[in-house]
Amino acid sequence: MSASNDLLAQWLKRRLPADQWLWLDERRRHLERDGSERERDIAFGLVPRRLGRKDLQPTAQELADADAIVSGWDPTDWSVETAARALLLIDLCEREPGSAGRHFRELGEGADLGESMTLFRLLPLLPADADVEQQVAAGLRTNISAVFEAITHRNPYPRLHFNSHRWNHMVLKALFIDSTLAPIQGLDERANDELAGMLCHYAHERWAAARPVSPELWRCVGPFARAERFDDLLQALETSETTATTDAVLNAISQSPDPRRSAVLNAYSEPSLRVANGSSG
Repeated sequence: MSASNDLLAQWLKRRLPADQWLWLDERRRHLERDGSERERDIAFGLVPRRLGRKDLQPTAQELADADAIVSGWDPTDWSVETAARALLLIDLCEREPGSAGRHFRELGEGADLGESMTLFRLLPLLPADADVEQQVAAGLRTNISAVFEAITHRNPYPRLHFNSHRWNHMVLKALFIDSTLAPIQGLDERANDELAGMLCHYAHERWAAARPVSPELWRCVGPFARAERFDDLLQALETSETTATTDAVLNAISQSPDPRRSAVLNAYSEPSLRVANGSSG
């Protein structure tokens, strides 16, 4: 048994009543004897009915244990259902090396929303597989926020496996569908000049349509903001109507290589910020 599956089994055994754990353990043994597509699909389909959908609610120590096994593995948003299905799928992949892509594809073909989210959330635990990568690319094209965020939020897979092109378009799409950027692992580490240009262009489109620009957008622009991009930061700062935007833009400016940076930051000292935000004292 892999370290990840051993950990999943420990978590589930602590949380499940004895009869539910016995059912899961027996189902694992059955799949070890007969890991056919039919038996796999039956097991996956029965998990929520037999074990429920309660939140896993991992402790701080359990989160640390997860990260120690797979860097960036964060099951904060996992349910008991997710953990149990992960346990079953990894069992199958270990029983038949090289089968991860096939299992992932076949399970995804008829998956409902919860099943799709489960598959994408357990990506960090699966062996590298080109077929899995294709399914992830397809998942990114969805406009269903929950599925998109199962791939992008608290998941190390994009940081570790996406090339720059896929990474940049993932970040842009997150903004396009109003998904928050903060839970994306490696957001600062993977920031790049091309992405900064794409985001500034997107901000101009939003301004032209008189639509708001997410304060989070500027986080990926700051380190690459010089000349015209710095002018974009100044425009965002001058037209800011919220403290969140002002703070985000000032933070981006603080990281900018543009020589105007110091003068702008000095002008927006703490007293100036309080006045600009309509406060006093």
